[in-house]
Formats: sequence, C-alpha cells, structure tokens
Amino acid sequence: MTDDVFIDAAQQPKPADVGYDLKRVLSAIVSIRCEVPENAFTASSLGTERNGHGVLINDKGLILTIGYLTIEASNIWLIDANGQAIAGHVLAYDQETGFGLIQALGNFDLPPITLGSSTAATVGDDVILAGHGGVAGAINARIAAKQEFAGYWEYLLNEAIFITPPHPFWGGASLISDKGELIGIGSLFIQHSRDGEMPFDGNMIVPIDLLKPILNDLLTFGRVNKAPRPWLGTMIAEAEERLLVGGVIPDGPSSSSGLEPGDILSAIDGHPVEDLPTFLRLLWSTGDAGAVVTLTILRDDKILEMQIKSADRNDFLLRPNLH
Repeated sequence: MTDDVFIDAAQQPKPADVGYDLKRVLSAIVSIRCEVPENAFTASSLGTERNGHGVLINDKGLILTIGYLTIEASNIWLIDANGQAIAGHVLAYDQETGFGLIQALGNFDLPPITLGSSTAATVGDDVILAGHGGVAGAINARIAAKQEFAGYWEYLLNEAIFITPPHPFWGGASLISDKGELIGIGSLFIQHSRDGEMPFDGNMIVPIDLLKPILNDLLTFGRVNKAPRPWLGTMIAEAEERLLVGGVIPDGPSSSSGLEPGDILSAIDGHPVEDLPTFLRLLWSTGDAGAVVTLTILRDDKILEMQIKSADRNDFLLRPNLH
C-alpha cells in the first residue's frame, strides 16, 4: 500500500456538514513511513517498508497507530499536516489489541485529537475514517456492525467496529465520531457478512476504549504489565465448521512440534473446538506463555494428539527501538 490515495470528492467529508472544526481535527493525523530490517521476524509477512497513518493523541508528540506498521521498525518518519517530517521511535506495541504507540522526536505545532467513547458508538452512526491529507484523505462512512472478530494469526477482539464503505488506505486511519472525537483505529479491509444480510466491503476498526485501561502500562513499560499469554505460531482458518491449519510460523512452537498445514484441529486439551474464537479462548485459558497444550488433530484420516509448548510471541521479535 502507498499513501497516494484518491477518494472521490463526493465521498469526502465537508466542513459544513459536521458540528465541529473538521480541519482542526484532521490536522492531528500524520503519515507514517517505517523501515524494518530484512532479518526481522515479520519482514516476510508484513514487508520491510510499511506506510500508513497515525494520530497525535497528546501535546507531547505521542502518536497512536495500528501496531503492524511499526512492529520491529528500525526507522520511522512522521509527516504532519503541514508537510513537516519528524523522526519517531517505537514506544510500545500491544499484541492483544494491535495498537502501537510512536514517540515523535520533535515538536508538532498541531492540536491533538480528543479521545471519545467507542462503547457509546452505535450501529448506523455516521462516522469519518480519515488518513493523512485533510479532507482529501478522509471518507464518509457509517458503522455497519459491532461484533466479535477473530483473526487467523491468533488474534481476537470481543467487539470490533466494522464500517462501510472502506477507506482505500486504511492502516492506522482514525475513526472519528459525529462529535469530532477519536473512537477507533483502522486495521483491516474486510468482506463482512452477517446472518441473513448481504455481505459488504468495509474496514475493521480497533475500538479506542481498548486503549484506555492499558495506556499507562504502554507508556511505562512498552507493553501491558502482565504475563504474556500463550502463542502457538499458527495460522488457522474456519472451513465448513472445522478448523484448518492454514500455515505454521517457521521455527515457532507449532512448527517445532510437527504441526503441519492441512491438519484439522478437533480439540485442545480434550475440549472440542469448531470455531476460532472458542479455540483461542481455550488456548489462553491454559495459563501464561510457556504452557503446554495438547492438540487433537486429523491428518490423513488418522487422529493424532500433539503436545506443543507455547511461547511468548514477543520473544521472536526484534526490538531495535522498543524500551
């Protein structure tokens, strides 16, 4: 993805249509450009050059973004609404929510955005999903759903926000309420469907209320101050009410234990699983990172039991700038 984005003028927000200073709010959004070493754990999956957006959330140069942009980054440049380029460094990354924090190594002469309430946002609300570039980088949208989201990379949100239409350059974009407040950060493009309704294209948004309880920890420790939860290094897909191992991370716990792409997961520690959220919640209930779990799998019409010692996902990452 690049930040050369073209949003039709008819889809762009207009200052006269909102009850707040749109230009002021959008001026808090910055462009982010990250360089990641080629030997980084995430280089093959996320690339070594990553571009996206972030938003200034205090007057000390603290930038909130989506963490996959900054994870393992060695160099970061931030470009503000005035075209000023300032270096930044990774301050924190949270595996559970996906949020990332960057500290700007210079001063932005711009007002920070106000944090709102994602809990108060409701389906049908008119919102703006905004990237860097003022109104030209923003799109009018509405909240289409608020519900659970499970990601194949061992990721789960109890309630994510889904908006439509999608922003063409969504990574780290700011979801702005009708009060001009930040209520979420753009994470993914999705093709979403709900029972009995037509599927739609949209963006998955990480709700801002997930940041508030962990922000002090992130600022103090660079991560949430609790024991990390177990990680297996799997990529799991739901297919016909079954869980299929789509891939295993090289040198990760599952790969080292012999789990293979194509294996069908039927149980964890004897508990049957048919969907990804159930599997993840059972995995994380086994204890902290390092817990040993037993997976029951189907491979070549044979039922096998496989013990896997979980790990802390963070231990596999380069941390060139994270303190």
